Amino acid sequence: MSKETVAIKAKAVEEATERFNNAQSAIVVDYRGLTVAEVTDLRKQLREAGVTMSVIKNKILTRAAEKAGYADLNDTFVGPTAVAFSDEDAIAPAKILKKFADSHDALSLKGGMVEGKVATLDEINEYATMPSREDLLSMLASALSDPMRKIARAVKAIADKGEGEAA
Repeated sequence: MSKETVAIKAKAVEEATERFNNAQSAIVVDYRGLTVAEVTDLRKQLREAGVTMSVIKNKILTRAAEKAGYADLNDTFVGPTAVAFSDEDAIAPAKILKKFADSHDALSLKGGMVEGKVATLDEINEYATMPSREDLLSMLASALSDPMRKIARAVKAIADKGEGEAA
């Protein structure tokens, strides 16, 4: 192997390592059997959520995962492999890929990393069913505002009653 080829591969490993280090999550999938149109549709859905999906050689992924501290992922780097990286929302790739896999038998999730920890397939499927961060914040805001609304109504009722007696 020439020095130039080794340098190119070393650069690819460094880039993949950096992607693992910067990612909130990285979900590994087998895309074998998907049509070009289906892959394009999947990439579009992922891109809209701020997720990038890359097809990277397994040997490069193995070395990058080891350098980034995710050597437990090496078992998933077998056969045609794509990795969906998300730098912002940790569960977005799991949600999108799980939903897509449910309607397309050709796509299968293999494993991944979520918030710095290697996750099993069961854990990834569990993350996929969780509400999004925005949904959770909305639920929290609703739960916090309901008691306040009740207190405001009670205070208003007391004030209205006091005005009625004064008249």
